[in-house]
Amino acid sequence: MRIPPTDFKPYRTADGSYTLRSESWDVFHHSVVGAVNESTHVFIKAGLEAVHGPNVDVLEVGLGTGLNLLLTWIRCLEGKCAVRYTALEPFPLPVATLEELQYCEDLAWPGLHGPFLDLMTCTHDDWNGAEGGMTFRKLPLNVSEIDHEEMYDVIYFDAFGPNTQPELWTLQVFQRMHRALRHGGLLVTYCAKGDVRRTMQAAGFGVERLQGPPGKREMLRGRK
Repeated sequence: MRIPPTDFKPYRTADGSYTLRSESWDVFHHSVVGAVNESTHVFIKAGLEAVHGPNVDVLEVGLGTGLNLLLTWIRCLEGKCAVRYTALEPFPLPVATLEELQYCEDLAWPGLHGPFLDLMTCTHDDWNGAEGGMTFRKLPLNVSEIDHEEMYDVIYFDAFGPNTQPELWTLQVFQRMHRALRHGGLLVTYCAKGDVRRTMQAAGFGVERLQGPPGKREMLRGRK
């Protein structure tokens, strides 16, 4: 697996929220049109809120900056659902970088700053209890290393794009994702490339193109 660079720096996106940019890879963690807007549209609206039932098991592939985790936690605190959240992140970001992103302040939840950093920087893979109906665990694993079966209701597939890390967008990976979902479960991703859609279909997903977040025409959602 290609190891991410260490030169990620904060970059303010068009909706005012921050993402991270690597000059050496020339990649961003989120859309430059809006980090919060993209995460909310792709993973919360098309993923979490499209799953029926008050109790949801989430798997995130690519914890990264933790923005999807934080947005999910806020939904729990608002009483909209209860979530057991598993995140895969073999290369966690340093706390100094996370501090610079100011997500909790920008989202008007400053009281979550300390607890959020505690979750993001935990060094064990046990479940962490978090207030407001969410429990969380971070596994230091690559997606190709998990072999979970029918454990999740929704997968946030938020890896770096297929041009950057093609090994994370293979048939074998999506077959693992298909096995990991319960019947009727969803996989959502910002990526809308035709070869990714066809790979998901070959893995057994029913795939639909949805309207993309601001700045993108489409996104993909797969259903088991």
